[in-house]
This record gives sequence, structure tokens and C-alpha cells, in this order.
Amino acid sequence: MAIDLASNVLRPSPQPVPWHSIDTVLLDMDGTLLDLRFDNWFWQEHVPALWGASRGLSPTEAVRQLLPTFAAAQGTLAWYCIDHWSEVLGMDLYAVKDAVREAVCWLPGAEACLIALRAAGKRTVLVTNAHPGALAVKERQLGFLHRLDAAYSTHAFGAPKEDPRFWPALQAVETFDAARTLFVDDSLPMLAAAQAFGLAAVRAIRCPDSGRAPKDTAHWPAVDGVADLLVGLTAG
Repeated sequence: MAIDLASNVLRPSPQPVPWHSIDTVLLDMDGTLLDLRFDNWFWQEHVPALWGASRGLSPTEAVRQLLPTFAAAQGTLAWYCIDHWSEVLGMDLYAVKDAVREAVCWLPGAEACLIALRAAGKRTVLVTNAHPGALAVKERQLGFLHRLDAAYSTHAFGAPKEDPRFWPALQAVETFDAARTLFVDDSLPMLAAAQAFGLAAVRAIRCPDSGRAPKDTAHWPAVDGVADLLVGLTAG
């Protein structure tokens, strides 16, 4: 265990992935492969500013009024549902997000990591809480899905990744061997749910947002970014 002097965050010592016993890699999207800076800006600044402007509110007042509404949905599938928020806020959030999609970008080393994993014979699977509509916007911008063997939005299963009901539902479709699967995410509750389901290995992402300091990942084995997972990986 070490202290990150730049951020004063407790930093778990890196734990190399036991690649010899891993066949499948389940990967989160926002904050793991794609820079969470876009989503943090979009939901915490851009959407409140637009919503507030239409009501004569300052950005600060708009955020203050929206916080309880957002907080009430946290931890549920509605929290991630662009349809839900379009209805609640009275905004076409598909159009709003698509209009600024050029700000969507990879996290450093993420695309190269996917290429290396597939070259090594690992099955790479995207597992995201993002609504299919939001996923489609990001795919239009980056065209990244061809780098993966499969991609799933939790909306198709009726439960988010932090809900224990999600994992057996995913396994029924993807048929991965939990004992030979690695799950990577920037959300600690999602790592906890995956571990409780019995996945062999999990890794937290410490730097999901390129504009913010590394996050405290508590006791979870962590890497700054997915490129750091490749230590010890050899091409198949």
C-alpha cells in the first residue's frame, strides 16, 4: 500500500492479472474505456445549464434544484436511462448528447489495450449501464465496438451492474466461466456485485476522468488505467 503524493489518496499496490487463468475480460465503458470527463461535464454542467436557461435559472441554481431529482434515482436503472431523463427534464437528451459527441474520447491506452487483449486470445466484452441510445452516440463518434467481441447494455436485462440480479442474467447470454473471468470498472459497488457473483478477478480504475485527481479505490485491487492491466500478457 502506498500514498499517491499528488492526490493524497491511498493507493493499493498494483496486482498483476493472473492472465494464465483468464479467458474473458468484461469491461465497463465510461470511466474504463472512455473518458468519464465527458459524462461528468454533460450531466453535472451542460444539461443543468440548458435546463436552467429554459427556466430563467442560473447554472448554479439549476444544479441546486436538480440535485434531489438526480439523487432519488441513483442506484436504479433509471439513473442511467436517457429516456427517463428526457421525460423528467422535458428535453430531447438524444439530440443534446449527439450535438456534443465530438467531446467523447478514449481514455489513454484503452484502444491499444483492447487490441492487445484480442491479440492474446482473450474474449473482450463490453458491459455498460449506459442506455443503448447513449451507447449509440458514442459509437457514432469513435466507432469502437469492432474492437470488442460482444457488447451489452444492462437495460436489456432490467437491472444495472450493481444489482445482483444482473450477473446471472448476463451469464445466461454470454456464458462466460466466472472462475476464468476478469471484470474491470471504475465503480466500486459494481466491483462488489461482480465479486459476490464469483468472478475470479476484478480491477478498479483509479483515473476514470482525465480532468480529475485519481480516486480512492479503498481495498480494491486497482490500476490507473486499462493499459496497466497488460503486465504479463503475451500474444496468443
